[in-house]
Amino acid sequence: MTENIIITIDGWSSCGKSTLAKQLAKKIGYLYIDSGAIYRAITLYFLRNSIDISNSKQIKEALGNISLEFIANEYTGQQEIYLNGENVEYIIRDLVVAEKVSEVAANKEVRSFAVAVQQEMGKNKGIVMDGRDIGTTVFPDAEIKIFMIADEAVRVERRFAEMFEKNPNITLDEIKANIEMRDYIDSHREVSPLRKAADAIELDNTNLSEKEQLDFAMKLLKKNLRSVEVEN
Repeated sequence: MTENIIITIDGWSSCGKSTLAKQLAKKIGYLYIDSGAIYRAITLYFLRNSIDISNSKQIKEALGNISLEFIANEYTGQQEIYLNGENVEYIIRDLVVAEKVSEVAANKEVRSFAVAVQQEMGKNKGIVMDGRDIGTTVFPDAEIKIFMIADEAVRVERRFAEMFEKNPNITLDEIKANIEMRDYIDSHREVSPLRKAADAIELDNTNLSEKEQLDFAMKLLKKNLRSVEVEN
């Protein structure tokens, strides 16, 4: 691309935000930042250190001891998150973390900390960032905003397929309950609730392939920007 911009992709849990964000970033030569990984890493730290989410003092002290950064995997080229120097990219995908992350992310101190981290990462633009409040709170002036939705049944199937590889004992009912819980917390939290930005373009990928949703995003970029060049 001839100009550095910020592209945000928000939406409900298991809508394929990360998949699209990664593909889009690679296609246009941008840096992909997974904001969900930031909250998951914080949640992992809280779980490991038995942080009481209702104790403001404990939370503030814990956040002061957390250092987060994304480092490219030398083999895949993908950005992976490091918590205090430890690569936790795969640990944070565990269902134990998933069951707790929305509650942790709803905390005011946690969100302020995470938003500051995200804004610092995007200060030079040239990024694609996905999450829940990227286009509304983190980067309200982003040049391109996409809001993703999909039928709940499809989201459950996608999440189940992803989790089953790591835990064959997981059930559809467990996944469904987890997604419903996260949807409720994400959309009802007091600070930065999940909502579509007024200037975001909605993308319903219930019946779209990964290629079709990427094509949708690329057409949106070409329509709104003077010149778009892509990586081979």
